[in-house]
Amino acid sequence: MLTAPRSPYQAVLGDAITALHPSLQRYFATIPVGHRGVGEGVFTQAGTPRRWLWPLIRLVERRGVVFAGWERDVPFRIVNRTIGTSAVAVREFQLAARTWVMHDDVVRSPAGGVTDRLGRPATLAATFDVAVDGGALTLTSRSLGLAVGPVRFRLPRRLSPVVRLRESHDAGENRQCIELTVDAPFLGRVYGYTGHFTYRIEKEHP
Repeated sequence: MLTAPRSPYQAVLGDAITALHPSLQRYFATIPVGHRGVGEGVFTQAGTPRRWLWPLIRLVERRGVVFAGWERDVPFRIVNRTIGTSAVAVREFQLAARTWVMHDDVVRSPAGGVTDRLGRPATLAATFDVAVDGGALTLTSRSLGLAVGPVRFRLPRRLSPVVRLRESHDAGENRQCIELTVDAPFLGRVYGYTGHFTYRIEKEHP
């Protein structure tokens, strides 16, 4: 008997997914065929204040990996879909002077955890350990790899930034909270965003 595919988070966490807050269980579960998950909220801060990094970031900005800039109170919208066994997301950041779109595609990693392939075409791949902490879901990067044209390579661990993501539920405001940080060896915090949003599952528009 065929069974419906599970989201990569369900596949990795197994029964431990029930330790997440119910709203997070819904967020990280498989989205039914013909439906999508829609989140709308605000990043209280996003990007990096280190201006000297902006020219480097612009090399991958157009591919929807990260954006060059530092802004506060950024409205955003995320649309999630489950396609096969992948969790596919599109995020729209309403920056002060433009709309920037981030693409990512999360799959279960053969080595354990999940791998997030960012950009269109896929430009950065990060493999994460997945854990539940006090009802929140946490991701901590284990390795990072880059794709530049046909060339693909993995960053040495001693030089690789560490990406951490925490998704939690704010009971007082009844909303989901997100915090992402990127810390590089010798440099410290080089990128991140923090915010909150509400989320719903809805039928795809015809």
